[in-house]
Amino acid sequence: MESSNTSASDVGQTRKYVSEDMTIGFIGAGRMAQAMTKGFVTTGIIKAKNITASDADPRMLQFIKEFGVTTTQENKEVVYKSKVVVIAVKPNVVTKILKEVKEHVSKDKIVVSIAAGVPLSTFEQNLPPGSRVVRVMPNITVTVQAAASVIAPGTSVQLNDSELVRELFQSIGICEIGSENLLDAVTGLSGSGPAYGFIAIESLADGGVNMGLPRDLALKLAAQTLLGAAKMVLESGKHPGQLKDDVCSPGGTTIAAVQSLEKSGFRACLIDAVEAATLKAQELGSKNK
Repeated sequence: MESSNTSASDVGQTRKYVSEDMTIGFIGAGRMAQAMTKGFVTTGIIKAKNITASDADPRMLQFIKEFGVTTTQENKEVVYKSKVVVIAVKPNVVTKILKEVKEHVSKDKIVVSIAAGVPLSTFEQNLPPGSRVVRVMPNITVTVQAAASVIAPGTSVQLNDSELVRELFQSIGICEIGSENLLDAVTGLSGSGPAYGFIAIESLADGGVNMGLPRDLALKLAAQTLLGAAKMVLESGKHPGQLKDDVCSPGGTTIAAVQSLEKSGFRACLIDAVEAATLKAQELGSKNK
């Protein structure tokens, strides 16, 4: 798997594959599409005037229109206007959408799917032969331009297609290129992972309140602590186990806390959570083939 730690702030220096006049369209203007649009426009990698979005729900179009993009209720219009077409609808309507726009998907377009659990084969079977399809698994932290995404290229992608899509997603977080057989596990780890983090923050804050801290202070301390720990892992290059050891002084407070976590099965709980989410992703994927 190819990795990249490029941050949104680095986009201006790393733009290589996404041209200044790149056009992108969203079929489906829900939360993820809105967050991605905000990120693309904020970082400047895509101009608002070059983004078109469609949705059957006028409310979604009103929300995404606030970023200055063009909106429509015609999915075909999105395909017609866009070099990169992002399929951002619920998995159960993907096939219907693909059949609707099929005749407008030419070989000069890149189709990007963020529909969870829908395999590349579904796209390639329902679009013209040779269609350039890339599947992406981002997560909800795209909302704050801190997404963790993995992309998997289809069988007909052309030279640099994957790099172009990765460059787009690097503007809203970090992105890696992998194979499709990894995406269910990616879903279990980073796709569902923000929920695990939210529970950890809430629980740490509860612990602080239990020990006498005001709720608002405990919550801020818990969130900032996990943010800082994550930044240390990403930026130091050290294994998290080593960083943990660095904090644990002999006979100190942290090693006592670590012992308590081990007794409670903290590691096993997280491992089991990733496994459960991965198995569920596999189950959902089998239903969308």
